[in-house]
Amino acid sequence: MTKHNIYTMSVAKVYPLLVAKAEKKGRTKAEVDEIICWLTGYSQEELDAELEKQTDYETFFAEAPMLNPSRTLIKGVVCGVRVEDMEESRLKFKV
Repeated sequence: MTKHNIYTMSVAKVYPLLVAKAEKKGRTKAEVDEIICWLTGYSQEELDAELEKQTDYETFFAEAPMLNPSRTLIKGVVCGVRVEDMEESRLKFKV
């Protein structure tokens, strides 16, 4: 099975688009960061470092300190990929 482009995309490349979309909806960059940290277990400093390193999504999630157990409740589409259809095993998530 071919890997979807999102897995190889840099988190830092998509991040400004996430912030811009949130701001259009009356939210803030701080709220985007809070959600990312909630989801992945990264601290703000660790998130900033991953963005600086241009880490790809596959690595970003595979090396996340502690994925939130409530992540399975998240529904929707990110970059054309339905979140609830993503296979955790493909990303080698730590549970």
